[in-house]
Amino acid sequence: MSQNINQTCLGKVYLVGAGPGDPGLMTLKGKTLLEHADVVVYDALVSPPIIDMIGEQAIKIDAGKRRGRHSKLQAETTQILIEKARQYPVVVRLKGGDPFVFGRGGEEMTDLVNAGIPVEVIPGITSGIAAPAYAGIPVTHRGYSSSVTFVTGHEAAGKYRPDINWSAIAQGSETVVIYMGVHNLPNIVAQLEKGGLTSETPIALIRWGTRPEQEQLIGTLNTIIQQVEEANFEAPAIAIIGRVVELGSQELGVRSQELGVRS
Repeated sequence: MSQNINQTCLGKVYLVGAGPGDPGLMTLKGKTLLEHADVVVYDALVSPPIIDMIGEQAIKIDAGKRRGRHSKLQAETTQILIEKARQYPVVVRLKGGDPFVFGRGGEEMTDLVNAGIPVEVIPGITSGIAAPAYAGIPVTHRGYSSSVTFVTGHEAAGKYRPDINWSAIAQGSETVVIYMGVHNLPNIVAQLEKGGLTSETPIALIRWGTRPEQEQLIGTLNTIIQQVEEANFEAPAIAIIGRVVELGSQELGVRSQELGVRS
């Protein structure tokens, strides 16, 4: 595909899910788009092996957002996508996990459509499913859990409603998977216990899920805060809460012990 700028061009933006990190989990359609894209705008959580899939002809733009280290505001990123789509035929917005699962893909799609830019969404494997799987934890199991809730632990200011109803979540689902909840974990644990979960409810924290550096902690709602402090366990991480955590592989238990924490 040509990189010659054509101001009259109306290209298409592909919102591509990069998956949780393991390049083997990247979809074939997503990989093909990376190889042929004219422009790729990517997030901070996209792993280096997936960045390496981007074709040499592509313009690469880092729009990564990490807690306390935002390289670009959301509005700036959307404006870049609009501008590049008016110059190049194929623009890829590469997002960690799945674009529509706590990835702001819905917001970007709406803004692009309002600007008259064609959009196509390429789903990706979300970390809330993949990270537990790589740790040997099924989020559902006929003997342990017939329901699972995915929830963000980091709410946006000025959102459509002020607070997550943690009490309802505690009562409404046998497995709870929390994205981006490490920094707010003490409050989340307190709210879940207030909602009816016992202090002995199992919890797993999985950091850098599916990547070679994957780490995890296993504990209970009563112990996990101290474990996080002792292990200096930091984001990005997924939390899994419920009896399914008991099914975690032996490897997970060993790796938890290597971190110096209770498994």
